[in-house]
Amino acid sequence: MEEMQDRQLNEKESLELISRMIRNTQERMEEGSGTMFLIWGYTTVIVTMLVREMLMRTGSYQWQWLWFLLPVCGSIMTMIHLKKRSKKPRVITYVDKVINYIWTVLGITGFLLSVISIVYRLPILFFIVLIMGIGTTLTGLVINFRPLVIAGVLGMLLSSILVVRMPYTLQMLIFSLIFLVMMIIPGHYLNYKSRKRNV
Repeated sequence: MEEMQDRQLNEKESLELISRMIRNTQERMEEGSGTMFLIWGYTTVIVTMLVREMLMRTGSYQWQWLWFLLPVCGSIMTMIHLKKRSKKPRVITYVDKVINYIWTVLGITGFLLSVISIVYRLPILFFIVLIMGIGTTLTGLVINFRPLVIAGVLGMLLSSILVVRMPYTLQMLIFSLIFLVMMIIPGHYLNYKSRKRNV
């Protein structure tokens, strides 16, 4: 009987520990990850608009190479942001690691698909939105933060528009608008929640 009570107590403690980890990660997400979403959201929109503008002005396919500014600029700004955050003492939990693993795997997948799309004609904008939508949704589910889940699911649903036959420049405009909904708006909301918490 005592063993049974001890086992139940340990289960309760485990659940409480998991809940605490999720709460701590959610608070840290509100402090820092709003900026991460903004970095990648705004970088994606700016690079997309730059490529679109150059394609419309010149009609030259060579401007497509500018897409590789996205991982370069995004990674540099991410490293700068993480370096600033590392100056503040913080404990890295298992939940933090899970989120990092999710985005690392999806980031590598997106990059590989982008490289493959140079050789084979893939609906790359569709795949990128779908991948980023999955990452946003999973992040929201892991930290139990509904706005991120909603934004990610919306991104995944809206990605289907990008497989419809339409001019590429129009696809790029829609691609940017989806990133506005999926990453920029949630990013600003996370930062707003963080500022409100720290007032």
